[in-house]
Amino acid sequence: MTSPVLQTRRRRVAPARALALAAGLAGLLSLYFVATTTHADAAEVVVSQGRPATASSTESPNGYQPAEAVDGNNGTRWASAWSAAQWFQVDLGTPTAVSRIAINWENAYATAFQIQFSSDGTNYSQAYATTTGTGGQQSISASGTARYVRINLTSRALSGYGYSFWEFQVFAGGTTTTPPTTPPTTPPTGGTARLLSYNKPAHASTEQNDAQCNPCTADKAFDNDPASRWATNPTTGWVDPGWIYVDLGATAQISQVVLQWDPAYAKAYQIQVSPDAANWTTIYSTTTSDGFKDVINATGSGRYVRMYGTARSSTYGYSLWEFSVYGTGGNPTAPPAQPADPSFPATRMVFDDEFNGASGTKPDGSKWTQDFGGGQNGEQEYYTNGDNTTMNGNGQLVIAAKKESSNGHDYTSGRINTGGHFTFQYGRVESRIKVPKGQGFWPAFWMMGADFLSGRPWPYNGEVDIMEILGKDTYTSYSTLHAPMYNGGGGYGQSYKAAGGADLSADFHTYAAEWDSKGIRFYLDNQLVFNADRNTVENTRGAWIYDHPFYIILNLAVGGDWPGAVDATTPFPSQMLVDYVRVYQ
Repeated sequence: MTSPVLQTRRRRVAPARALALAAGLAGLLSLYFVATTTHADAAEVVVSQGRPATASSTESPNGYQPAEAVDGNNGTRWASAWSAAQWFQVDLGTPTAVSRIAINWENAYATAFQIQFSSDGTNYSQAYATTTGTGGQQSISASGTARYVRINLTSRALSGYGYSFWEFQVFAGGTTTTPPTTPPTTPPTGGTARLLSYNKPAHASTEQNDAQCNPCTADKAFDNDPASRWATNPTTGWVDPGWIYVDLGATAQISQVVLQWDPAYAKAYQIQVSPDAANWTTIYSTTTSDGFKDVINATGSGRYVRMYGTARSSTYGYSLWEFSVYGTGGNPTAPPAQPADPSFPATRMVFDDEFNGASGTKPDGSKWTQDFGGGQNGEQEYYTNGDNTTMNGNGQLVIAAKKESSNGHDYTSGRINTGGHFTFQYGRVESRIKVPKGQGFWPAFWMMGADFLSGRPWPYNGEVDIMEILGKDTYTSYSTLHAPMYNGGGGYGQSYKAAGGADLSADFHTYAAEWDSKGIRFYLDNQLVFNADRNTVENTRGAWIYDHPFYIILNLAVGGDWPGAVDATTPFPSQMLVDYVRVYQ
């Protein structure tokens, strides 16, 4: 029997650390950071791109070279050796009046560093210093004249790694006014500004509603659901211009518009307002949009608000995941209320299983569903209906991988989930686990969006992999997010190691995620190993689709596209031991 829970799921086929994006998306990503850092002042220019760059070290002789941080491509990066004292430098070629520095950090960012200027590459003066860096996209006001600009790195966010950034940009010209580190994600403060566009009537130049995008109608851009979208029709709508507008129900005072683009974005467009959907006034215009997320602080008055696209970024049409209008007036409908963010450390336990049952008994059926059937992703096992998921009498759940035939498969294993019993939104979820070692094993502790159980297909429901380990390399764990614009081998994630480089199969380790509306932070033995920041994801990868309930899954896969098939060295039977699963809010 095919599993009713996971039969349509597709997971990664390559390690998350590579962050390898699909070819069509990679070209779009390369433009992002360069453009966003120039929005504040059109006279400001990047003077570091393509200039000679050097560094104290590189992580690998075959990649992550200094030149990859000044190439204007956010799909490439520099990474240092894994030690605290490092530096990176770019030669501008001639003394230059620098106005600011922009850094697009990878997850291995610096908490403490200095920006230094030099005229000769030997004697340096300090232009900026911090001991409280937070990574992400950082814009630094650091003015002065320099030929050589160096970042001196002294303290790491991830102690087991070095430093890495996608782009290091030096700007000249314009003013020294520092734009925000990341675009704002909330409506402007003051007055009574609120979301005006939720579930309001929408119209578009064309719509797509077919097997490839069903439905991608105009209303999907205003449903406050970042996993549904509007797209122009592939037969009649892959042309310029293309437009979409919303009827706010009454005249409104607009203060902000937020667009979350699909890769089919508008390079040139206007935001327009109208009293009658016939006569339009432009309140914002650009010819250099870079896609992903545009936060537009523009004011105007009208009942109707339109995005009028005049130049597409590719041969495709136009597509938006979300088109949100903020302001006052109109006839707004309040979207469903979201739960408040937990305060961490969260202490109120809302789910707990210590697996204290008698030896040979199955886990509590009021908490767990046996998710039986064949595996996905090229896996070799058959997940049994409880025979491979039993307690050992020592306070642990045993998920056993065995070499035995079942339902056309040569191996069996176990997979359980809390779907139908327990779902939650926001909080800390953790489990203490001991993983097996051996070629082909693939233990995982993860979550799926609960709407998957009611028919929303993967990856539109969202997936959060808290822990995945390959039995062939039990020194490395992976945490990854999957969504429509980043999934599989292109998921947004990080690999990491235990303190001291411990073998994760030698003992129990605690894997956890702390989740709120601002992002998801992943921990190994209470040490932060990956921060999936919402702002960074929306501005560099795509829509954030994790603000809804999820359920928990534990499984031990055998073989698959990522770990590879078992071989003669793979030990059977083998066990994934789970000491507990707990959720706090």
